Amino acid sequence: MTRFRFPVVALLAIVTATVPAAARDAIEPPFLMGRVTAGELPPVAARLPENPSVVHFAGERKAGRHGGDMRLLLARSKDVRMMVVYGYARLVAWTPDFHLVPDIAEAVEVQDGRRFTFRLRTGHRWSDGQPFTSEDFRYWWDDIANNRRLSPAGPPSEMLVQGRPPRFEAVDERTVRFTWDEPNPDFLPALAGAAPLYIYRPAHYLKRFHEKYAEPKRLAERVKRAGQRNWAALHNRRDNQYRNDNPSLPTLQPWVAQTRPPTQRFVFARNPYYHRIDANGRQLPYIDRVIVNIADAKIVPAKTAAGESDLQARGLHFSDYTFLKRGEKSHDRYIRLWRTVKGAHIALYPNLNANDPLWRALFRDVRVRRALSLAIDRHEINQVIYFGLAQEGANTVLVGSPLYRAEYQKAWARFDPRHANALLDAAGLTKRDDRGIRLLSDGRPAELVVETAGEDTEQADVLELIRDGWRRIGFKLHIRPSQRELFRNRIFAGETLVSVWSGYENGLPTPRMSPAEFAPTSQQQLQWPKWGQHFQTSGAVGKAPADPAARELLRLYRSWRVAATAPQRERIWHRMLEINAEEVFSIGVISGVPQPVAVSSDLRNVPAAGIYNWDPGAFFGMYRPDTFWFEKPRTADAAPAPAKKKKKKNKRKGGGG
Repeated sequence: MTRFRFPVVALLAIVTATVPAAARDAIEPPFLMGRVTAGELPPVAARLPENPSVVHFAGERKAGRHGGDMRLLLARSKDVRMMVVYGYARLVAWTPDFHLVPDIAEAVEVQDGRRFTFRLRTGHRWSDGQPFTSEDFRYWWDDIANNRRLSPAGPPSEMLVQGRPPRFEAVDERTVRFTWDEPNPDFLPALAGAAPLYIYRPAHYLKRFHEKYAEPKRLAERVKRAGQRNWAALHNRRDNQYRNDNPSLPTLQPWVAQTRPPTQRFVFARNPYYHRIDANGRQLPYIDRVIVNIADAKIVPAKTAAGESDLQARGLHFSDYTFLKRGEKSHDRYIRLWRTVKGAHIALYPNLNANDPLWRALFRDVRVRRALSLAIDRHEINQVIYFGLAQEGANTVLVGSPLYRAEYQKAWARFDPRHANALLDAAGLTKRDDRGIRLLSDGRPAELVVETAGEDTEQADVLELIRDGWRRIGFKLHIRPSQRELFRNRIFAGETLVSVWSGYENGLPTPRMSPAEFAPTSQQQLQWPKWGQHFQTSGAVGKAPADPAARELLRLYRSWRVAATAPQRERIWHRMLEINAEEVFSIGVISGVPQPVAVSSDLRNVPAAGIYNWDPGAFFGMYRPDTFWFEKPRTADAAPAPAKKKKKKNKRKGGGG
């Protein structure tokens, strides 16, 4: 029997050992003092768990002070879910060097990769002051995940191994255990994700909406008053930890929603029962409130430049950097460039599940995919759009990953129109019209519509340069922007031929991290959505992979999940990377494009250099925004101090008068 325990992290250590005196004599946040004095809240020492998570700082990061409002800009009201991403309180969490550590859980023990035991903190409470216990896990497992009215598809896919769920035990009030027959390497990373797998719920709040616990007449009244179809619809409407659309739903996050949608200004206030403190005894978060203002995506850079956000990266692009940098001093902020670590900053996805039979057959021909890649002048794109700061190459793992090999990044990524033309000739596309555009077997010209989510001009600029290269091989490129939801739905339905998006989410994997992205395992994978859906639903919907290489990737992925040793997992990873490099299922363009991050000059503990990534990373989340603090805290409602006017000197004109 093997046991896995979490390593300690240097940059920001989360300690769960003996509570220091500073924790016993915890410092009350001034923001809550009035409620404590009025008897609405117990004092902070009574609100904290008996053994809180104690944060120690290293390097440039230092313990701070309470107070102030942090302003953020988001483009859509639904994006307030980013507060769960940024808040980043998780049962287990990623550190900046990509280790997993306990966070909400006091301790986690893993045996043989299949038995996971979580020990909770004594006295830990939800944001409304009610105890957080094993009952919250039992309620989720028995009454939500395995209730067909609430979860028609059954438990989440991360909870299934070979289609089988785990055995759940509520060992005692503070201990829960999930046991599978075989290893489940996806379980802990899912708990630590940017959009985490929630395996607990505030049972005390949600039972009032559940037919098993609620008084029938009162439940019927609630359903009618809420305008829902039935109790299950009402329960699901009230229960969404990630969306942040129900301020009444208790949470364990550092800030609690105070505002119901729809609105253009959302307020999140500090969680009085949050489980972290610093070594001086100050309960986190340091910042009292987060104010989220909704603004059109097109004006987020301008509003950021005008000083209307204290911490901003979402909605900013590398093309905005020069503009933002010019206004850096006048608006008292720093513009930093963080590293992005996706497999590609921009990638093209030929849809191997396209409805059009001719294009579908062409995209399943590796010669066509290779030709499309060889006809892209990545060096020109890098120089013209990214000032030579990006890395040119395929969609794969990056320098810094122990799995990186230069041949993966270079595979079929040079600019070679002559070779590309030869490949297309060999694929049978030998006829052209009088414009030089190749003809399909039914006589149609090879005009490819590449669809984008239409959220920025950068992708369109890149596609304009790709258009020239593809014209040289007899393909005419058209660009079609649409809204994100429509964009994805068209791909899933097979209506889209080629789409453009970013590359693999995690460009810095280790052999212990899942290679699921590199095999058809999810409908969200734009190159083979129906194959991924087939795997994701255990064959219920979608289609089984028709491509031998795709089938081999699935076989390798399944082998990785049960691999017993690190060398085995590494060998499997490299074979999957080799297949993806040679088969060019997605076409990477460039990677490593720096991400502008605007930071108020008064905001402390934001790293000068960081990694900006969705998962793992949760954008700012991995750096613990609950530890960010203001040198001179002020509320968002307070008017900024007026700028000092410079005295104008009188200048005489024309000699006298």
